[in-house]
Amino acid sequence: MFGYIKYDYKQLSEADRFTYRQFYYGLCQELNKSAGLKGQLLLNHDSCFLAILLQSLYNPECQVDETRCLYHPFSITHSYSSEAIRYAADMDVILSYHSLMDDYKDGDSKISGLFASLLKKDYLKIKDRYPRQVKAVEDYIVKLSEAERTKETNIDIVSSFTGEMLGELFNWKDDAWSKTLYCMGYYMGKFIYIIDAYEDLKKDNKARSYNPLIFLKHETPRDYETFVRVNLTSLMSECTKSFERLPIVSNENILRSIIYSGVWIKYESLQTKEKKRVLTPRQITN
Repeated sequence: MFGYIKYDYKQLSEADRFTYRQFYYGLCQELNKSAGLKGQLLLNHDSCFLAILLQSLYNPECQVDETRCLYHPFSITHSYSSEAIRYAADMDVILSYHSLMDDYKDGDSKISGLFASLLKKDYLKIKDRYPRQVKAVEDYIVKLSEAERTKETNIDIVSSFTGEMLGELFNWKDDAWSKTLYCMGYYMGKFIYIIDAYEDLKKDNKARSYNPLIFLKHETPRDYETFVRVNLTSLMSECTKSFERLPIVSNENILRSIIYSGVWIKYESLQTKEKKRVLTPRQITN
């Protein structure tokens, strides 16, 4: 999916790490059931977070299976199996299919087009079960494409498209918790869009590709870094407020390691790289 929703390994006990792996391997198995081996190639930590969140909120029946994973074919792994994990796997397939199709249409990526064609049959089976979520992803692709076409410079508007889409995906059952889950997904989605644009800024500027942060940096270069940091902090603050309203009674340490720390790993890594880049060789030595 996105690659920014990660858990902080250092903040988890060995027991919590083992639990996380059971969810991760379980997601891998559900992707296999949904789309075969090609589905397992879509395995990511973003979807694993969604699986843990929904499992911990709704607590559907969960089984522990012994399986062999695509990434660990020679060892037996313990994995969870539940309706919540299955839902997260299906959302992964839906989002990945549209992302691949978008890369194929806009970027003329033949590899993405081929992968999307291989996923299409599996995607169509899932699409019938989740029309609301599919529409949200389709609307997101259309809105983002239009923003790129018109070169929209308002980062708040553009990031809201990702927020709206992820909010609908977080909203599993459209029930009493739907508003809180939607808000959590909405702010996390905006956070993801901005940090993705932040990471790609130099590449997009060099390639003259669309990135609303390019305009912001050119207009207010002194305030650029502060703007990004303050906005990211504010968005995750709102996301965590929504999370704390949910009656989570299990796996809370894992979930908090992600939303309070793990989501910042990429940003902190980018900051470290930038600091090393501006230092002279002598400064680095000293």
